[in-house]
Amino acid sequence: MYPSDIFSRMYAGDSSTKLYPKKEEAPSETDDILQTNLFNVMLNRRSQRKFEDREIEDWKLEMIFAAADTAPTAGGFQGFEVYHVKNLDVKLKLVQAANNQPYVNAPVVLVFCMNPSRVKMNFPPHIIKKFSVQDATLAAAYAQLAAHALGLTSVWIGMIDEQKVMQALVTDLTPAVILCLGYSQKMLHPKPKRKLTELINEI
Repeated sequence: MYPSDIFSRMYAGDSSTKLYPKKEEAPSETDDILQTNLFNVMLNRRSQRKFEDREIEDWKLEMIFAAADTAPTAGGFQGFEVYHVKNLDVKLKLVQAANNQPYVNAPVVLVFCMNPSRVKMNFPPHIIKKFSVQDATLAAAYAQLAAHALGLTSVWIGMIDEQKVMQALVTDLTPAVILCLGYSQKMLHPKPKRKLTELINEI
């Protein structure tokens, strides 16, 4: 697969099938974005809790969604769903569901939920659920890295009241993570990580 192939997930078929069927098209700079060094993205990513009051371009959102769609999943069944929350009232409910963390009310709020019913494999329910958790988490991580590659910043929200989130979204699917995206008010330097000699345990 070539980098440009990701557009097949965005613009497949007639223009009416586009997720965001608007006049705005991805600019020519996407060629450079698609060639972004993944290691640079991973090394420079930093959680951000203060976003500019600025909308994210539709073409960037589509690339983020396309990236999430490429995440590896158990058996290729994609046992997850993504909720793109635009409604302000729902965002405020998610703030409450996330221990009143105000930055959950971000320009773009994505909730990655588990959907074990999609995983058609012959395993016990608790194993299928584990697969679904992993699927949703990996998709969120791919979306987060894609956002950073597109010049955006993000914050990963894991402290959530699952029932409150489900009520806010009006769904019976259990949330795994809330991903908040936007343009950073101030770029932050990455925090130091553990030394690899401390992280890796050889057996």
